[in-house]
Amino acid sequence: MSTAVWIKLATLMFLQYFVWGAWYVTMGTWLGQTLGFTGAETGLAFGTTAVAAMVSPFFVGLVADRFLATQRILAALHLIGGVILFVASRQTRFGPFYIVLLAYALCYMPTLALSNSLSFRQMKDPGSEFPGIRVLGTIGWIVAGLVIGTLQLEATAVPMQIAAAGSVLLGLFCVALPNTPPQATRRASISDILGLDALKLMRDRAFAVFVIGSFLVCIPLQFYYAFANPFLNEIGVSNAASKMTLGQASEVFFMVAMPWFFRRLGVKKMLLVGMAAWTTRYLLFAYGASGTMVWTLYGGILLHGICYDFFFVTGQIYVDRAAPPDLRASAQGFIAFVTLGAGMFIGSWASGQIVDAFVRPTGGHDWDQVWLVPAAGAAAVLLLFALFFRSEPSRSPAQEARAA
Repeated sequence: MSTAVWIKLATLMFLQYFVWGAWYVTMGTWLGQTLGFTGAETGLAFGTTAVAAMVSPFFVGLVADRFLATQRILAALHLIGGVILFVASRQTRFGPFYIVLLAYALCYMPTLALSNSLSFRQMKDPGSEFPGIRVLGTIGWIVAGLVIGTLQLEATAVPMQIAAAGSVLLGLFCVALPNTPPQATRRASISDILGLDALKLMRDRAFAVFVIGSFLVCIPLQFYYAFANPFLNEIGVSNAASKMTLGQASEVFFMVAMPWFFRRLGVKKMLLVGMAAWTTRYLLFAYGASGTMVWTLYGGILLHGICYDFFFVTGQIYVDRAAPPDLRASAQGFIAFVTLGAGMFIGSWASGQIVDAFVRPTGGHDWDQVWLVPAAGAAAVLLLFALFFRSEPSRSPAQEARAA
């Protein structure tokens, strides 16, 4: 990979995650404290990204695999999305806000899989090269959190407007990305249009267990993304958005170290460590909610590097290795459908219901009880995954797909 290409991919990742981090982390605080939305409504708002992940990346991945250059799709989605996100920032009632935010999510969520697919296409060894590129996305997320936290914008609509401007900038930049034309050479069939080709990968037991385990563990994961910032603000943690970037700082370290961990642990152990970290994080939050053990809050935040890198990034690399070349964009879209889509959607709904169930009559929430729920869920999935997943099948999912 040339230096010029590396810089372009690194910039893509920086802006991609700056945009998401700018609005996503603190939206719960703005919706709850300023607009007065309930926990259930806040959970549904966070669930818009999950709905979009179920609907859009699968099909856009097929388009990128067979019809249009990936960089052109990215440019169009980010430009349109920036305009829609600004409109969302102007809404104050739940119904209109939800509809507009869902429209934005339908534009943004496909770009996660497509930016990964485009990056992998430029690499000879994604296992060693991708972490060094992806770490710039984490830095972008950190910069967004520091800006918003330092300026004390958490309970306002300004973070969403900053993200809207970043999305337009990213859309313009995508035009300069390396040309990434479709790879597939055969004509698209009904199976292609419906995305059924990627489902052929499920015929391999290892890949199927990976997909099911990923789906289940994403249900408790959404508790953190939707309610960590409101939780920290409610219990009196100052400048919570900036402090939460400590998690991304740890993510930078583990992202850079991922090639070392890959060589020594392999896919299965890394995924198991990631799941164990989620369970530990929620237990630390539960014990820190009382305010007598503040260090546990920082411990839970700092675990984010292991939580995210060892689960999501490892999973993305595993999917890229497992899928045949002409299905890689579709496969990335498929895993996004399962994790960021179905799993996170159920998690968004469940987390909102749980948070509302533990509202105190005098105000606030019993956060220690809230966090014990996802801790138990993540622990159960960890046990099932440890028993049934093997990362080195005798016949790879790619071979199964070719044979079908």
